[in-house]
Order: sequence, then C-alpha cells, then structure tokens
Amino acid sequence: MRLYPWKLILILLLLVAAGVVWAERPEPEVHGTFFGDQMYTLLPPDGIPAITEPEYVTGEEAAAQMHPDEPVIGVAHGDDAVCWSTWQLDHHEIVDDVLAGRPIAATW
Repeated sequence: MRLYPWKLILILLLLVAAGVVWAERPEPEVHGTFFGDQMYTLLPPDGIPAITEPEYVTGEEAAAQMHPDEPVIGVAHGDDAVCWSTWQLDHHEIVDDVLAGRPIAATW
C-alpha cells in the first residue's frame, strides 16, 4: 500500500487534533471515597436537565407509541397515576411534577 504525502499529513493533523482535544479535557474533581472507590464530579450542576413540564398521553395513546416490553417508572396516589419511559429518562434522569396536588420528583 502506497502512502501518499497528503495522506500522511492528514493522519498527522488528525492525531494532533485528537491530542489537543484530549489535553483540553479537564480532570474530574475527586470528592473523597465511597466504599473504597473515588467519587468524581463529571458534570457541572444542572448538566442533565430535568423534565419540568411533562406532557402526558392516555394509556391507549401510550400503548400505540411504546413497545410492549418498554420499561417505565410509575407513581400512583389515590386515583391519580403517571408513568415515564426509562428510555426517555436516560436523557434527563429526573422529572419534576405535581401528582394529586403534591410536588414530586422521579429520578432514574
């Protein structure tokens, strides 16, 4: 395989760019240990935005949009009940909501 000079230059530029990106990456801050493992800060505060105004659909509408084996987190209080897809919560990890007139937070 013949390596043309422009290919060599391109490879070198990509390697240098990857090194610059890696070098600019801040070290995570260590906050102590937990059962012998170091605890790090990986994201800044509010690095994963909460769902603050969820929009709900009926059970029939949800069944038409979701897979039958899709995992959910649900909360029920009296006659009120809601649930959230854990696949969607993978991108948010928390829902701030009100259920039966009471503020709740669901975390994943």
